[in-house]
Amino acid sequence: MSAAAPAEAAVHDTERAEVLARVRALHAELTEGGRRADAEARDPAENLAVLFRVGAGRLCVPTAYGGLEDSGSFTAWPAVIDTITEIASADGPTAQNWLTTWLVARMIFTSGMPSATLEWVADRLLTEGLRLVSSAAETGSGSGPVTARDVPGGVVVSGTKTFNSNSGDPERTLAHVHCTRDGVRGDCSALVALDDPGVTLHGDWDVMGQRGTCSQTVTYDDVFVPDGRHYRPEGVNALFVAAAVQLHAALLHGMADGAFRAMTGHVRRPGHRGTLPSHPDAVSDPLVQRQVGELSARLAASRALLRESARAVDAVDAVPAAIRAASFRSKLVASATALEISSALFDLTGARTTASSHGFDRYWRNARTFASHDPADAKNAYVGAWELTGTEPDFFAFQRA
Repeated sequence: MSAAAPAEAAVHDTERAEVLARVRALHAELTEGGRRADAEARDPAENLAVLFRVGAGRLCVPTAYGGLEDSGSFTAWPAVIDTITEIASADGPTAQNWLTTWLVARMIFTSGMPSATLEWVADRLLTEGLRLVSSAAETGSGSGPVTARDVPGGVVVSGTKTFNSNSGDPERTLAHVHCTRDGVRGDCSALVALDDPGVTLHGDWDVMGQRGTCSQTVTYDDVFVPDGRHYRPEGVNALFVAAAVQLHAALLHGMADGAFRAMTGHVRRPGHRGTLPSHPDAVSDPLVQRQVGELSARLAASRALLRESARAVDAVDAVPAAIRAASFRSKLVASATALEISSALFDLTGARTTASSHGFDRYWRNARTFASHDPADAKNAYVGAWELTGTEPDFFAFQRA
């Protein structure tokens, strides 16, 4: 490391903190943008444009290409986790879309693809607000695996993926498509523009929450991908998997935080009634105070566990199994906290706040939808096996690939 490196790292730390501060200052705007997008069941494009405007995209791009992410390690990891939490506090779908871009960008910039490709992706992230999709899931497609067939000058991608979060703006989006090649699953990953004529967006994302992720089915009909924009991925990296789980935890914790802010903000409104008729308002009602205090403690515990697990990834010298277990614990607690607070919100704010004009129901709908992403009990069992045996369990015996 050169003598100037520590000073440069300090500058990057400051710039990451400034990005987070700008995102935090726009909480009200992002919250309202998320409420509108949810009410209309559409992509939160306005929110993502706001994040682009304040430079959040720099967190997705390595420092070597003008960004603020260190692609060689996770030294900037706590800043990424804090930023996702802050975005999710305002709007869950916006945060899931943004973290999907971050996650896929990480895959791309550590892929070994040519520098010209990486420069092209970095430039689009920094100047156009490029969005990225992890096009991996095939469950339920009924059409077999998506394949990549070698042809002169590139590969041809064909097949259907059933879950494609962040695909609501095809003109501004690249899909990172996981493919089977020559019968080998995962032997090829290819970058496909979603506005390619050979791409069909099915528009079938019709769920109760996380509507704005537009996690629709996508079909690739013999899409040509030139050499330089596809590669052969390496095996699963244990640290990367732990980090991905923490992204989920940050999203769920942010939802919990957003529900808590909405709840306490409404309870503080002048004239809002509490539980006991002997008290003139909710703020002075000891039953309301007790419930808010209990939920505050749950939220603080979730936040502490998330930050502890993020620091473990940042340290990179911890045992990978311990980091993975810590990540699972964090997601489990964040998930339970988000569901509890987003439900208790209505106990404390009353029946009137179930009106669609408030949009408070989206906190629970978003949390419940994302918490169903994968089974919590499998993570409980993994953590329990680690605690009881002290050795790393087989990850894929507990987690679907």
